[in-house]
Amino acid sequence: MKYDLIVVGGGPAGYVGAIRAAQLGKRVACVEKERAGGTCLNWGCIPTKSLLRNAELYHLLRHRASDLGFRFDNLAFDWSKIIARSRAVSDKLASGVEFLFRKHKIDNIKATASIPEAGRVACKGADGKEQILEADSILVATGATSRPMPGLPVNGKTVIDSHYAMIIDPQPKRIIIIGAGAIGVEFAYFFNAFGTEVTLIEMLPNVLPVEDTEISVALERALTKQGIKILTNSKVTETSTTKSGVRVTVESKEKQTFEADCALVAIGVSPLVPAKVSLKLDQKGFIQIDDRYQTNVPGVYAAGDIIGPPWLAHVAMWEAIQTVNGIFSAATPKRLKTFPGCTYCQPQVASVGLTERAAKEKGIKFKVGKFPFLANGKALAAGEPDGFVKLLFGEPHGEIIGAHIIGAEATELIAELGLAINLEATHEELEETIHAHPTLSEAVHEAVGNAFGLAIHI
Repeated sequence: MKYDLIVVGGGPAGYVGAIRAAQLGKRVACVEKERAGGTCLNWGCIPTKSLLRNAELYHLLRHRASDLGFRFDNLAFDWSKIIARSRAVSDKLASGVEFLFRKHKIDNIKATASIPEAGRVACKGADGKEQILEADSILVATGATSRPMPGLPVNGKTVIDSHYAMIIDPQPKRIIIIGAGAIGVEFAYFFNAFGTEVTLIEMLPNVLPVEDTEISVALERALTKQGIKILTNSKVTETSTTKSGVRVTVESKEKQTFEADCALVAIGVSPLVPAKVSLKLDQKGFIQIDDRYQTNVPGVYAAGDIIGPPWLAHVAMWEAIQTVNGIFSAATPKRLKTFPGCTYCQPQVASVGLTERAAKEKGIKFKVGKFPFLANGKALAAGEPDGFVKLLFGEPHGEIIGAHIIGAEATELIAELGLAINLEATHEELEETIHAHPTLSEAVHEAVGNAFGLAIHI
């Protein structure tokens, strides 16, 4: 069978790239060995947010209900139903992607794919049957998987990765989480909210090490207050499984050994490169591409997690659209410059653009504006006074170069600031933009004013 485009992988980059090509009138096939939607819809972004919503509600009702005038003397939860709801949400969205494939007349082929040569994709179904598909162009969007930890192989019970963490049943009484990036922090919040004793270990100086240091420090304080034990600047030196779980030895200022029912390994991801075709890879195994997202093999392109960091679903979608537009038109695809990063614990963390640390390293002169949610009327009314907005403005022109938020709905508020950075908006333009009252977004407006001595409520 001959196609204009074959997409290998049905995750955010894959299904979005396939749909965009179909919108351009092309004949498209998408080959995915599991269900449409990839890791994001089935085992990542979506089901974890379902779990985190449950955790947020339970934590609110258990610890803060009395402040709001409510009593829940017999509050309880059903762990199995919490897990089941997450899977149901995931299934619904995966079905939605399959509907979109049908709507756009995309051939959705469930099989394991390899690329024997340019223009050809070999597909092997679960029944062992094989077929060869041909296309003028191939888009590799196979993504990445959890990186294993040497000496501590995942077994799905006492040693788990993010996949197993979403379906673990029964609930562990104690868990050790190795790695305090977004995945580690989100699961630390989730398990802790339901009463699991959590120890979070990070070898770098702060949790969420890619975020602005001030934000990371504020999050550490919040998570510690919630009861999570956090060890930063700490290296795991010994691991072993026991009859009842795992044992992990950590070295930082002192040597400590912890035991738990299970350990969650969240130390990053490894690429999933399709077999056979000789693609040029970087030192970590991710596919190298040129300015048009084309690999070293003519007609074979790559986008999403498989080409390296940042490993974010929204970035993968954007890259796939850029790739497909470039394949089927004379337009020059854009390469990633600015993107939002979000962590969905409570308080939420979101950022876009430069951190203060990065701006200093680049030698950029800047001003900082901050505003606490404690002084925001909507945050107080909602009972969410924790956190702040922090904005960076370049000098001498006053254009916004970085935005960092920790607090209620941070992951929703960040979109405005991403647009502002893309438009190279100045502090005057942001200052003159009226923000509705009372809203959390007023904290953004006040942070702009604070940088230049114009904030009213601080």
